[in-house]
Amino acid sequence: MTGTICLTFDFDAISLWLARGMDTPGPVSRGEFGAHAIPRILRTLREREITATFFIPGHTVDTYPAECAAIAEAGHEIALHGYVHEPVSKLDRAGELAACTRARDAIRKVTGHDPRGNRTPSWDFTDSTVDVLLELGCEYDSSLMDTDYTPYYARRGDPADPADPDGPYRFGEPTSLVELPVSWSLDDYPQFEYLRTDTGTLPGLREPAGVFGNFLDDIDYMLRDVPGGVCVLTFHPQVIGRGHRMLGLERFLDACLGRPLTFRTCLHAARAFRSAT
Repeated sequence: MTGTICLTFDFDAISLWLARGMDTPGPVSRGEFGAHAIPRILRTLREREITATFFIPGHTVDTYPAECAAIAEAGHEIALHGYVHEPVSKLDRAGELAACTRARDAIRKVTGHDPRGNRTPSWDFTDSTVDVLLELGCEYDSSLMDTDYTPYYARRGDPADPADPDGPYRFGEPTSLVELPVSWSLDDYPQFEYLRTDTGTLPGLREPAGVFGNFLDDIDYMLRDVPGGVCVLTFHPQVIGRGHRMLGLERFLDACLGRPLTFRTCLHAARAFRSAT
């Protein structure tokens, strides 16, 4: 039985740095590079006939409409990723809904239809996130980590009791929102990106061969032990778009194409899971 790969790109661009209050020309230029890398990423996918999902903040859509239109015209899925990459845990329900609605409207303007999926910025979540996404007509989310290769239905209302912190965690009820699990170990950002702040340093800057070797081992484990599994990989154009990393990505994709794997958009994978359950 073949496995599924969901190749995803978080096209954060400048919004990633604005959300961190880093709005000087230096960090802004790092975001600009993400837009510069989009054509080479699209070319790599086109040459291999791979369709991917791009999670794009509304701010990026409004700032780079031509690049986002090119993504849609190439047949890739565009899904929600906040408006300005705002951590949703800093928002109340109204603020979270407003950010997602504004992002949805930006995507609709470029693609002509509403996005059906979501990834929260920095994989954050609130008690309101599931209901907000369902209200906006989303069919899936890809932000949580309960499993590795097995989609599941996201829950609402996990009522952990603060009066009894040492007691067992009490789980809420599943909803109709499909969750496609992610992992920091399958994300290019902590592997490659260099970031120095007042609170510490993210060293990154690893060699692509080792990183993609780990990614491929995860996929091989899925093929061996989780028949029909779904592996979600996360990339960022401003990170993966550098030359030596693009070469690593190309070699990795070619290795995947030699295995019993199917590349699917997240929406396709979510619908396949729903139809099978």
